[in-house]
Amino acid sequence: MEEIFLDVQLREEVGRGKVKDLRDKGFIPAVIYGLEKDSQAVKIAHRQLIRLVHQHRIENVIINLRIQDDKKQKAKSCLIKEIQYDPVHSDILHVDFNEISLTKVIKVNVPVVAKGEPAGVKQEGGSLEHNLWELEVECLPTEIPKDFEVDVSLLKIGDAIHVKDITFPPNIKVLTSLEAIVLSVAEPIKEEVAVAPVEGEEKQEPEVIKEKKEVPAEEGEEEEEKEKEKK
Repeated sequence: MEEIFLDVQLREEVGRGKVKDLRDKGFIPAVIYGLEKDSQAVKIAHRQLIRLVHQHRIENVIINLRIQDDKKQKAKSCLIKEIQYDPVHSDILHVDFNEISLTKVIKVNVPVVAKGEPAGVKQEGGSLEHNLWELEVECLPTEIPKDFEVDVSLLKIGDAIHVKDITFPPNIKVLTSLEAIVLSVAEPIKEEVAVAPVEGEEKQEPEVIKEKKEVPAEEGEEEEEKEKEKK
């Protein structure tokens, strides 16, 4: 397993204003959550962290943090707990690390990768549904798989792969329900075709039948008298 080292410095800058100044100087604030110990506020050179993110797939990767201010202290074996990004510019704003013991099992989420093209997609026009993108497992930090590769090439429409259908290494304890569906092939979506109107056929407006207004008897007699006078 490749060892990754990252140099950090103890951080005294706290508070929104001071943290902003820290970022302006080219550092990223971070916190190390220790093993039954108090957390440590540290800062990382922005350039160094960006290089690490670009060169490695940092999810579930053990990172050895070397605190430059304390030469006597050994490097801390850590996993990245969370990375906070700027919602507008996508810049890294803050990093949380969890210190771990290399001899104790931990719970992690491992991504699922589909391999191949399903027969139901290629031959029948179906679509591959990725129901679960990650599986929760328990293992030693040094034995965390990069991913779980699942062959889907034989799947036809209506077929599915459950967690129990996947072969896992003996050192991995799967915590996700074995009955859960990971991948499946669904039927193609049928598009409804609108019926075009026949040429020359116009839409008929419904005939409005007006109700005949009833005239009172007295008014009717007056109208008759007026007609006689005119004659």
